[in-house]
Amino acid sequence: MNSIILILSYFTFVCNIIRAAPPFGQLSVKGNKLVGSKGQPVQLVGMSLFWSNWEPGYTFFNAATVNKLKCSWNSNVVRATMGVEEGGNGYLNNPNGERAKVEIIIKAAIAENIYVIVDWHDHNAHTHLKQAIEFFTYIAKTYGAKYTNILYETFNEPKQIEWNTVKSYHQQVVAAIRKYDKKNAIILGTTFWSQDVDIASRNKVPGTNLCYTLHFYAASHKQELRNKAQIALNNGACIFVTEYGTVEASGNGNIDNSSTTDWFNFLDKNKISYLNWSVSNKAESASVLTPGSNANHVGDNNHLTASGRIIKNKLRSMKNGLYMYLIFIHF
Repeated sequence: MNSIILILSYFTFVCNIIRAAPPFGQLSVKGNKLVGSKGQPVQLVGMSLFWSNWEPGYTFFNAATVNKLKCSWNSNVVRATMGVEEGGNGYLNNPNGERAKVEIIIKAAIAENIYVIVDWHDHNAHTHLKQAIEFFTYIAKTYGAKYTNILYETFNEPKQIEWNTVKSYHQQVVAAIRKYDKKNAIILGTTFWSQDVDIASRNKVPGTNLCYTLHFYAASHKQELRNKAQIALNNGACIFVTEYGTVEASGNGNIDNSSTTDWFNFLDKNKISYLNWSVSNKAESASVLTPGSNANHVGDNNHLTASGRIIKNKLRSMKNGLYMYLIFIHF
């Protein structure tokens, strides 16, 4: 009789068999921190998908992608980015089709026992209030009321509009969610492409278990934006980076390694959660996969871009509540 120990090279196989509980259980917000079921500050760290209504994105809206992000990337969260308006054929024109894509990711995350952020990926959500309430009511009633895996992101990136306008929108969507889901965290987009967390922190949305969205791209956003984040933290706001890049705000340009490291240090020091943009094969430097890649390549290092290698190495270096198992096969 021989024994074979299956370790790292067979980690995906192991992940498919053994499911851990959601890493930190029921999440909530205490002060300016996201905390786990035992009240301990936690970080959700992982990957954001690309626009669900664009081909470089919907290619990866499947269970295989979620499995590889967990098992190969050590991601304890995935962001399901549902395109609403831009690019055509988003939720406004194809509600059932786009919602179905998001549900695939939700179900996969639940099966893998990692967290999932359900993102209304829109720059003009305040003009789509009725549709947003309809969508989030369905998600809260169908999934949020039953599973601790769910987080909501109600407005991806408000542009240059007044915070009071955005706040009013958030209040109405939060109320719709809370009719069915009393506990799971809700992440609230802030003005100026989700950078004005300092402004939001001075005039918070009432409610519990609420965080505020901060987005950054390391080659474009540096200490000045971290200063705004620090003000928000000092004002007691929970900050959540649902989207960031190692490159310029356009999603293209050169990688700024030094600035990326500065951001990682700031986020880790303050226990701020963060997800990288994006799981995509689009020919731009923010993508983590090379053009032509598909879901079967998500765990393959040969298909990583330069940014993809940086992000995957970072995630794999962290203790994200996921564990590697050893399986003994006897024959």
